[in-house]
Amino acid sequence: MSSGRQAAMRDAYGDALLELGASNPQVVVLGADTTGSLKSGVFANKFPGRFFNVGIAEQNLIGTAAGFALAGKIPFAGTYAIFVPGKCVDQIRNNIAYPNLSVKIVCSHGGISVGPDGASHQQVEDIAIMRSIPRMNVVVPADAVSTKATVKGIADIPGPFYVRLARPSTPLVYESGFEYRHGKAEVIRDGSDVVLIACGIMVPEAVRAAASLERRGMSAAVVDLHTVKPVDSQTIVKFAQKCGGVVTAEEHNVIGGMGSAVAEVLGESRPTPMRRVGVMDTFGESGEAGELMKKYGLTSSDIEGAAVSLTSARR
Repeated sequence: MSSGRQAAMRDAYGDALLELGASNPQVVVLGADTTGSLKSGVFANKFPGRFFNVGIAEQNLIGTAAGFALAGKIPFAGTYAIFVPGKCVDQIRNNIAYPNLSVKIVCSHGGISVGPDGASHQQVEDIAIMRSIPRMNVVVPADAVSTKATVKGIADIPGPFYVRLARPSTPLVYESGFEYRHGKAEVIRDGSDVVLIACGIMVPEAVRAAASLERRGMSAAVVDLHTVKPVDSQTIVKFAQKCGGVVTAEEHNVIGGMGSAVAEVLGESRPTPMRRVGVMDTFGESGEAGELMKKYGLTSSDIEGAAVSLTSARR
């Protein structure tokens, strides 16, 4: 993150689809009238015979994707996160997860950072919904670089996936590259006093928080828990044992999300003091992304404050 460069995950998704389309003729792409926003239209321009826009019919999007998977294709289906899984839990559960089909659901506009569209379009429950469905894999990339690697990587992994992207351009965490390892968290920074475990656009916020904590004399590790399911229990327990305190950070409701997944691991394997930074079981509102992230406690300062509070309580 030293250069401060930013890029959009949606653009990275489009780039990944183009490369997959060229290398794998079994890849097909489906959209629900949001292909311009998700940048999947670039695939349509290059491979029009393998692109299908079903219109504003999200349940049909999921059913059609399931049909392509049954026919031996590798379908990537995408729209806004508020619509999928929002409108389609039954279809996702029974048409994709139950038969264990290799449908890759990639949705943008997750979280509060959707901004001016307001609470009706700010999806803060999707990680909880999708990780509770048996056989569903859940991935929340940290930046555009990891998004591209993730989308390309999951094409070759059997089974259903849900990949959650953010709407705004975000800082590049992995400017030197990223290799997607399924179910394996990425350790960005080592530390000994507290571990900051984050996913999605909260990863760069955690990196900033760790740098600020270092100036306070605290050593903070940073872990990108991009794959929320299957969760990397080994890395979570390792750093909990090493640091003695855990702070999770996600752009999602603190109930049922990535922080809950971490708490479940620690509760069973290594009870450890922890704090969860996220949306505190409330709906959002209309506003600019940066303003909302600040109002709802989703900034590096909030992560830093949670870490300081946690370590102070342990003394």
